[in-house]
Amino acid sequence: TASYDFFVKVNALQKTSLNKIGLLSNFFSNLGTKQVSLSNADAQISLNFGDKYVKLNSVKAKINSLVYFENNKPSVELEKIYKFWNSKINVISRKDIDNIFLHHILHSLSIAKFVDFKAGTSILDLGTGGGFPGVPLSIFFPECNFNLVDSVKKKVDVVNAVCKDLNLKNITTYKSRAEDLNLKYDFMVSRAVAKISKLLKWSKNCCNPDSKNSIKNGIIVLKGGDLNEELKSVPYKTIIKLNEIFDYEYFQQKQIVYIPQG
Repeated sequence: TASYDFFVKVNALQKTSLNKIGLLSNFFSNLGTKQVSLSNADAQISLNFGDKYVKLNSVKAKINSLVYFENNKPSVELEKIYKFWNSKINVISRKDIDNIFLHHILHSLSIAKFVDFKAGTSILDLGTGGGFPGVPLSIFFPECNFNLVDSVKKKVDVVNAVCKDLNLKNITTYKSRAEDLNLKYDFMVSRAVAKISKLLKWSKNCCNPDSKNSIKNGIIVLKGGDLNEELKSVPYKTIIKLNEIFDYEYFQQKQIVYIPQG
């Protein structure tokens, strides 16, 4: 897929409405290979534009927001779909659904700031709930394979409905408890579903031994709060503070924890 790099200065995206972000998508579509500089700007973004998707490139510029566009459809479409299904089957609190972009979509995509999964990577989302972080990541990485697991049927039903509406072909869902799974994968991702000790127990001997990405196969967990006690017995780990990536109050205590396996 041909790709073009754009370096664009725009006002901080955290102050930009989703509708405006959608307009940016259409604007970028018509740029060709031009380089654009907008005045009165305070956030530099590098966009990697492909025939099928647009994603922000974290290598070339530190960004304050991360937005995915599939076939020139902004993430506002994902928000609308979730709001519709959540009104039918409540898997996200009524209060939190109004913050779905920041609290769920953007939070999920923070993993893409840490690792750029290569094509063919297999990822298990354990305790996916309504599909986070698995669904946003599956859109962002269409050439990777995702297994989304939850023990609650209504949550799996919502994920299946969202996948159908978005025509996502790289997701397989399972209604199962973690200890009953018998799957092999490159990475387990999860969002505060359990203590690290339990995740390590459940993932034992489940990560594929051969790594194809820039980091070794293992566990990537979205966590919050003080993790010192929880992680004191884990010798090898990497912790990324999300408030150093995203300039939002919501991310002040949020972290990514990566633990290599094997």
